[in-house]
Amino acid sequence: MQENILNAFAEQAKTMYSPMAKFNSLFVDNMEKLTEFQISAIKSYAEMGLSQLKSAAEIKDADTMRSYTSAQAETATSLNKKIMEDAKAMSDMAMEFKTQIEGIMEEVRSTAATTASTAAKPAPKAKTAA
Repeated sequence: MQENILNAFAEQAKTMYSPMAKFNSLFVDNMEKLTEFQISAIKSYAEMGLSQLKSAAEIKDADTMRSYTSAQAETATSLNKKIMEDAKAMSDMAMEFKTQIEGIMEEVRSTAATTASTAAKPAPKAKTAA
């Protein structure tokens, strides 16, 4: 009997902590994706900035200055496009994470409802020896 109680307790603990383990795993995976994305974004922004510095350093006369300044509009447009793409990618990652969290929470709700309905059932009465 004591073994049955311990087994039931172990099963309930597993059921109770399973969503937490899923959440932790999801959180770590999401942080890894976010970190990789940010490192990639920083690298591309740094490359754009360095490219602009190199172009500015090559200005020697009025003609190179004119071509440099005319290229700035194109650079600004491409930078703006990159920022918008990165913002959309971040938003998509956040929505995916939210959807996955909602799935885990729904699983928790259904497990809790099942556990509550099982616990609410009266235990079978033991036969007494007469």
